[in-house]
Amino acid sequence: MYSQGSQGDGIQALLAAEQEAQQIVGEARKAKAQRLKQAKEEAEAEAAAYRKQREENFARQLDAHSGDSSSVTQQLEAETARQVQQIVQCTQKQGGEVSSMLLTMVTTVK
Repeated sequence: MYSQGSQGDGIQALLAAEQEAQQIVGEARKAKAQRLKQAKEEAEAEAAAYRKQREENFARQLDAHSGDSSSVTQQLEAETARQVQQIVQCTQKQGGEVSSMLLTMVTTVK
């Protein structure tokens, strides 16, 4: 059968192989953890870039719509001023006629 020396060598070889296998598995676990960490960092960077892009897009749209709002406000103010001017002109034209009509109505007794 096997001699004690060859059995001892075989056991030593098995222990060395087991240690080597444990070392390989440990390195593989470290590499996997590093890849997961790197993937997480890349995903966070990509999410931050996407968020920044969406926020910039939102800000541009907000500026565009608020600009529309101020132009609408300016249009409404201009229209209101025009209508007030028309009322003032109409009052000036017909003010004397209305005053004399009121005097006539008040002074006439029926």
